[in-house]
Amino acid sequence: MKLISMGLLAGVVVAAAGALVARRRYVVVTVEGMSMAPTLNDGDRVLVRRRQIDQVSRGDVVVLEPPLDPAGQFMPGPPGADGRHWNIKRAVALPGDPVPPGIDADGDRVPAGALVVYGDNPDSVDSRQRGFFEADRLLGVALRRLGGSAL
Repeated sequence: MKLISMGLLAGVVVAAAGALVARRRYVVVTVEGMSMAPTLNDGDRVLVRRRQIDQVSRGDVVVLEPPLDPAGQFMPGPPGADGRHWNIKRAVALPGDPVPPGIDADGDRVPAGALVVYGDNPDSVDSRQRGFFEADRLLGVALRRLGGSAL
């Protein structure tokens, strides 16, 4: 009987440790708004793997905080459960890449620590209006829609 209890306890500890590791690497984010339509729609839930800028590729769907908006031109909705505002967009240019046309920038290359993102919906508010998004505000890369297909 004691052997079964120790085995069960070990299994519970391993499962708890695995859950903790998964929570540090993955996050579930609910899409709000239509900036990524038709790829993602309002209310879709996506699995996001935490990533740094050097782990992002052009074309990845990323979750990141928007640039600060001191003028209040692009007022966000209410913050998420963690008190932060998140945007979900597609990475189109990474540090060192040429700056895409229509982006207001001082140089011709995306600077270190920045990226250019677009929404799939042409009416999206993204780098075309807000400029570079800061790489240190990146949460991660969306892997798949929950209950659906990979992105």
